[in-house]
Amino acid sequence: MTFTPAQAARRVDAADWAALAEELDAYGCASTPPLLTPAECRDLVGLYERPELFRTTVDMARHRFGSGEYRYFTHDLPPRVAALRTALYPRLLPIARDWATRLGRPAPWPDSLEEWLSLCHGAGQDRSAQILLRYGAGDWNALHRDVFGDMVFPLQVVIGLDAQGTDYTGGEFLLVEQRPRAQSRGTTAVLAQGHGLVFTTRDRPVRTRRGWSAGAMRHGVSTVRSGRRHALGLVFHDAA
Repeated sequence: MTFTPAQAARRVDAADWAALAEELDAYGCASTPPLLTPAECRDLVGLYERPELFRTTVDMARHRFGSGEYRYFTHDLPPRVAALRTALYPRLLPIARDWATRLGRPAPWPDSLEEWLSLCHGAGQDRSAQILLRYGAGDWNALHRDVFGDMVFPLQVVIGLDAQGTDYTGGEFLLVEQRPRAQSRGTTAVLAQGHGLVFTTRDRPVRTRRGWSAGAMRHGVSTVRSGRRHALGLVFHDAA
């Protein structure tokens, strides 16, 4: 069955975005309702075996990023990936602009994803940053940020493509906030199959006695205990 932009928009719009924004404010991450069916998830997992769809493959252990593997799609994205990314951008944009206002930062993001990506490309960030990740037993992802240059969108989305407890165990999503003059705070989330997790790319607004400050955050994946875990990563800026 064809996955249309209208279908993607209906699924994205089904989320309670006001509640989701509040959760993002509190924790730096928030789950969406199902964005993909189990069958659609399996179809995306199958794309991993088609190297012509990807511009590069990264061996995480080789680069000391953890253990596992991921592949960056080319700009010729599969329809489901392109449709979901396009549908999510306008829902994330008001949150991004609100965060920028609170932090006293510029909000350079236009109303459309196409315009924003044109700005990224003009600044030399012209490589696709959409990723399909694969973890096996014993694999994990070190804490990091997906910042590829000066052009940064402050939110991104990861979609679970397998069922935890059935297809794999372990492999929880990790988010760690570095708090000034205090110990770091960790948050975990299980990626339900087909559901998205919206999370901060690098920081979130944190209220302090002196006003708003940026709470620096990094994300990763805990060790997969058994099975195989796949995820789709949607980033709203391109890479240099």
